[in-house]
Amino acid sequence: MKRIVLFTQAANDLERAFEYYFDVANLQVAERFQEAVAQALDYIQRHPATGSMRYALANVKPPLRFWSLNHFPYAVFYFARSEHIDIVRVLHQSADIPRHLQH
Repeated sequence: MKRIVLFTQAANDLERAFEYYFDVANLQVAERFQEAVAQALDYIQRHPATGSMRYALANVKPPLRFWSLNHFPYAVFYFARSEHIDIVRVLHQSADIPRHLQH
């Protein structure tokens, strides 16, 4: 399996989402969110080519892909490179995704 490289912005996205679930719900919901992220990352490691390319830009190789979390409205955005997988963002699906991906 390819190793996962978590970019700083993706780590920040995850921290904010965890804090949100902890603050508005409780620790158990926040922990379920963490488990959903772990499951998504495991799936991406095993099947990196299956993520959607809906937000991919023309002529950018490898293409940007994303995989949605189970039971939470977030998606993991990544590049599947030959040696590793770059996790670049973890965004709420109601966000202005194209705008967030520009930064």
